[in-house]
Amino acid sequence: MTEKYILAIDQGTTGTTVALVNSRGGLYATSYKEITQFYPNPGWVEHDPQEIIESVFFCIREVMKVAEVSLNSIISIGITNQRETTLIWDRKTGTPIHKAIVWQCRRTSEICQKLIGTYEAETITKATGLSIDPYFSATKIKWILDSVPGAYTKAKDGDLAFGTIDTWIIWNMTRGKSHVTDVTNASRTMLFDLETLGWSKQILDIFDIPIELLPEICDSDGQFGLCETDIFREFNLPISGVLGDQHASMFGQACFSVGSTKCTYGTGAFLLMNTGKDIKISDRGLLSTLAWKVKGEVEYALEGSVFSAGATVQWLRDELELIESSAEVEVLAHSVQGNGGIYLVPAFTGLGAPHWDMNARGTIVGMTRGTNKGHIARAALEAISYQCEEVLKIMQQDSDCEISELKVDGGATGNELLMQMQADISNLRVNRSSVQETTVLGAAFVAGIGSGFWNSKSEISLIWDSQRVYTPLMTNEERSQKLTFWAKAVERSKEWIS
Repeated sequence: MTEKYILAIDQGTTGTTVALVNSRGGLYATSYKEITQFYPNPGWVEHDPQEIIESVFFCIREVMKVAEVSLNSIISIGITNQRETTLIWDRKTGTPIHKAIVWQCRRTSEICQKLIGTYEAETITKATGLSIDPYFSATKIKWILDSVPGAYTKAKDGDLAFGTIDTWIIWNMTRGKSHVTDVTNASRTMLFDLETLGWSKQILDIFDIPIELLPEICDSDGQFGLCETDIFREFNLPISGVLGDQHASMFGQACFSVGSTKCTYGTGAFLLMNTGKDIKISDRGLLSTLAWKVKGEVEYALEGSVFSAGATVQWLRDELELIESSAEVEVLAHSVQGNGGIYLVPAFTGLGAPHWDMNARGTIVGMTRGTNKGHIARAALEAISYQCEEVLKIMQQDSDCEISELKVDGGATGNELLMQMQADISNLRVNRSSVQETTVLGAAFVAGIGSGFWNSKSEISLIWDSQRVYTPLMTNEERSQKLTFWAKAVERSKEWIS
């Protein structure tokens, strides 16, 4: 019998991955292509929309070439994507009216500052579960409409289309026939009502965003259209599953029970806890979000986002040039016994959860004449674990759920030192998935359910497997001391502008 596959696309912040996933949840073949980061002003981050879609098609061709499988062995397509990144294009030509504004971009800080503390801000947070921050799509949409001449009028006339990256990929794959998104990506725009599961007219009015601009919202395992690209010739494959990247990694980690928690270490670090059918509201900086809507059932999650995780290591590599490759950071960090008393707060684009301080900036404190590059490398890795611990602590308090285990995935989980640091600082079992890239796996899983390749989440739970578990080795006294110094360093990063 011929093996069958799901084609899964993971369009991330730094690159695009495409994988063929078999019925056992194995990555039969993969392809990856990096995309360019543009920094036109301090704190601004952009992507080229055309480069994004070209990278997707390149990786599809590459994976088909490497795998040497027949087209009729592919059941359907699943998509996962960097969330909040914002695109607006002309419906007739398919041409973007501006570069994609990336989730990390802080250009809309002024718009957010004017909202914070107002009645409108309370309305937005209550409906969406999100804090007012440039991170989300709404202020990015407003900025484009206000900055591109004639854009608002064209949007009002229905001539323009907004989308997160999933919407842009689907639009191009279906040759403009489908202008759609799924509930998880919609929930990250700051325009989506968590209870009604639809666009909020009240919030659209606050931002003065025409509803004509927005895509149709589908279930995560819905039918998003047929892929009509020439790559598949006469096989118009169905796109049968879409999840935002962090929701996809949670799905790929089989975090299906209430209280199950995962962390994905990518450009940022993203922690999500499944809260089941309950919307848990945090007043200490965590976000309430949709986990997914699959088989008609809605589940919610608490989320904390750390803006700079892998990006911190990239900074050591690209700007400080302390290492030539990201993998070298572990060796460099191991060259010293401890951090030498220094603490690095990588607030390069502000601080995410639980602080949500858009004005904080990167800080290194505690340096002496004896500080060397090994100490800086070690402090950089520790910073990732400290930031995650801040989120985990509040997550447990706000959910009334105790976390006993943290499931982890993403490129940085290959760093054994970082994983042990996370177990030590958080005093938790850290369970590394046997598949490092569970984001692309989650896209395959949800598309597989949407196409009938797999029948249920229970079936997926049986597929998930652990590779290694890290247990805490640090004493309570040492842990407490380190977290105290970290908290002081964070306060310094917030004071730079005063």
